[in-house]
Amino acid sequence: MQLFMQQLVNGIVLGATYGLVALGYTMVYGIVQLINFAHGEIFMLGAFGALVTYNELVPAGTPAVIAILIMLVGGMAVSVTAAVLMERFAYRPLRGAPRLAPLITALGVSIFLQELVRNFYPATSDKPFPQLVDPSYQVHLGGGVTISAPSLLTVVAAVIGMLALSTFVRRSRTGRAMQATAQDPDTARLMGINTDRIIVLAFMLGAALAAVSGLSYGLQFGSVAPRMGALVGVKAFTAAVLGGIGNISGAVLGGFLLGIVEVMATQYAPDPFSGGSWANAWGFVVLILVLVFRPNGLLGERVAARA
Repeated sequence: MQLFMQQLVNGIVLGATYGLVALGYTMVYGIVQLINFAHGEIFMLGAFGALVTYNELVPAGTPAVIAILIMLVGGMAVSVTAAVLMERFAYRPLRGAPRLAPLITALGVSIFLQELVRNFYPATSDKPFPQLVDPSYQVHLGGGVTISAPSLLTVVAAVIGMLALSTFVRRSRTGRAMQATAQDPDTARLMGINTDRIIVLAFMLGAALAAVSGLSYGLQFGSVAPRMGALVGVKAFTAAVLGGIGNISGAVLGGFLLGIVEVMATQYAPDPFSGGSWANAWGFVVLILVLVFRPNGLLGERVAARA
């Protein structure tokens, strides 16, 4: 039982990373029905932005808490800037085009951002990330189950991000403008809502949360790489679909579920289908089953049917 509970905690930690990135997918898709496959690279840019901020702007001897906050601001600045430029120059001109055009553009932007970072960091190995939170420090949850301090930070960030974003969308004036834009952008524009600004804001919020995930990923694993966003981005999109695309709570729930399935399959799947090499396969098996038996996701889609 102790092993099972420990693996459950490990799955939740892994799922928290997916969930934070999935929030960006679900925000953008909920408003403009765009699957932004370059969002995984926004997550990667957040991690590298935090790393560059630490190397260039954080003085030696700075307390860990202050250093992490400075790195977070730097990572968010890089991710948000990239997301705004992406929306303005890659997606906005194609807003009225057939859906295949922005989808192909998203893939092109994804490859461009990967290669851009790779050319700035040409080393083939991963780049070391500062370990400001001691990964060996374990928080005891009872029954012999533990969680490392960086992992706990990731889970807390995912839950807070979900609650804050849900509250913002439901209760704020800007959040209601987002819902109106998602429902009918033409009518929203006639009612005085600047739909372009609302769409940019959705990209910015998703990018900021992806930067949080990128920073926590670096703190957890101790290294980052230009191609780290590719697989995480696909997993995060899978999480968003599992929970119900456009559903904020569903994105995080889908992330937790996907992380738990991967970890449990690695531990308990019968041979020869066990082990880390099969973890990705089992995650997508769950996705297929959910789409077959519940196409709208576990909590249902929250995407308005436009006229």
